[in-house]
Amino acid sequence: MTPDRRRRHVENDEYAAFVRRVLRAYARRIATGDIDAITELSGLSEDVETALGNAVAGLHLLGYSWADISTRLGVTRQAVHQRWAGTRP
Repeated sequence: MTPDRRRRHVENDEYAAFVRRVLRAYARRIATGDIDAITELSGLSEDVETALGNAVAGLHLLGYSWADISTRLGVTRQAVHQRWAGTRP
């Protein structure tokens, strides 16, 4: 692995941690009485599904196998293929 690839991986880990913190903070804000925002928070699940599909499709286009991807997601290769085989990034 080159130093550039290693650094990007760390940055991705940090970015994912940041996104998790933002989501938790948003949920806490809603929990204090911002009931109208619950609709927007619920809609984020669709955005996450779309982002996951784009990420899987992009990895597959880069040459990662369905088995490589499925191992990271903790599901079978067949499940990954069935769910995202036709997805484009």
